[in-house]
Amino acid sequence: MNATSLRDSLPGGSVHRSAATSLIGWGLLSALLFTLIGCETFSRKQIEAIYGPSEGILETVSVLRRHVPDDTYRFPPASDFSGRNVYRASLLRLENLERAEAEALRSGYMDAVLLFSKARALERLRGFDLAAEHYRESARLSSELRENALESAAFCERLEQATSIGIDLVDPIADGGVAPLPLDPAAIRIDLDERIARLSLLEGELESSHYRYLAQEEIERADSIRAHYFVAMRFVLPDGTLIALHELQRVATRHGRSKNRLRHLLRLADFYAELSSEYLAAIPAESLEFDPARFSELADAAIQLFELVGSHDGRPEKIEATRKLEAFLALTLGIDADRFDR
Repeated sequence: MNATSLRDSLPGGSVHRSAATSLIGWGLLSALLFTLIGCETFSRKQIEAIYGPSEGILETVSVLRRHVPDDTYRFPPASDFSGRNVYRASLLRLENLERAEAEALRSGYMDAVLLFSKARALERLRGFDLAAEHYRESARLSSELRENALESAAFCERLEQATSIGIDLVDPIADGGVAPLPLDPAAIRIDLDERIARLSLLEGELESSHYRYLAQEEIERADSIRAHYFVAMRFVLPDGTLIALHELQRVATRHGRSKNRLRHLLRLADFYAELSSEYLAAIPAESLEFDPARFSELADAAIQLFELVGSHDGRPEKIEATRKLEAFLALTLGIDADRFDR
């Protein structure tokens, strides 16, 4: 007779067994409820951690400070735990904490730190004038931060002055319309060259500072603006198409180490594809004037660039390049095989 049979043969054995079963059942039920409640609490806290405010100012400041030295010219800006740009997210969290903890911060003991940290975020978001104002106010409130704040304010002011020279890209659907582009390419070149010269001088002075990367980003932007201008003006300038092509190639060559290098190559591929389409519209493939060699020169350049960009795994430009390559090849399906080799 085993232990279970012996226990059941004793007086009250079945009662004990029922009680034990009951206890086991309640224990399992309690464990299950605890697990469900724990999972629900964890899930709720996880959601709140992503969309809710930070635990405190020091947490936000420490995250921002960790990414101040990042090379944002060569690499994309870091993302925080919610997947957002760390500089923009930090600025929003600091502003939210100022509102949520207004009573605790009423004494002003953290004002200098908040201003300095917001300035660090603003300068990465191209708000150089606002960053300089925050730095100067932080220097006024804190003797410990004064030296760094005033030095940073001076750099931001120089960046603001440099980037204000020459034309800039504008909102294409702005209220009131967009002003026409100036018809003076020589003046555009002179202004943007001056902007780049000032930024290059600033870059050379800041070899060991994160402002070097900001200057490099603004130089790249100035080169892109220049290329954008000549692409937009190619129909009204003598040899406008060749100039625009040269400017796009110049951007891709000068900024081969930039995080936007694939974007520059994709823009150049788009231009070759656009020229191919314009050539077909002007000279249909079935006409006697159609020159297969000339069309192939444009089309092959577009295809090679699309394939080059599409070979970079893990980059969003890969998806864009492969889809554009498919669309461009579809354009060529109406051309006889003896005139264009696919």
